[in-house]
Amino acid sequence: MTDLTRLGVVLTDRGSKYAVTGASASSRADVDAVLAELKSDKSYAKATHNTWAAVLPTGALKADDGESGAAMVILRMMERAEMENHVIIVTRWYGGKKLGGDRFRRVQDATRFYLDHLGIGA
Repeated sequence: MTDLTRLGVVLTDRGSKYAVTGASASSRADVDAVLAELKSDKSYAKATHNTWAAVLPTGALKADDGESGAAMVILRMMERAEMENHVIIVTRWYGGKKLGGDRFRRVQDATRFYLDHLGIGA
């Protein structure tokens, strides 16, 4: 069991719902365990995208999960906040309307919500 912080759906835009989750992680195995725990919830497993980024002792890792470019948004915010040994996952359930560039703003908004929840500025 990880120290998963699941904040649930934090915003919506044109039908798409965004949730944000995070946890401590110091290795790729930790990241995989966090993702497995998150996806043990069927609603997260069926989400359109579970985009994530992690800053580990061995360096940064990220995965877009089909939301091209979104993981870099999370990673940049984590680096700016000097957040290490952590993974942040932004989950999106597609609402039927394309968001264009706004999807990056929603990923940024969800990540900001998580950082604010932890009391970390970036």
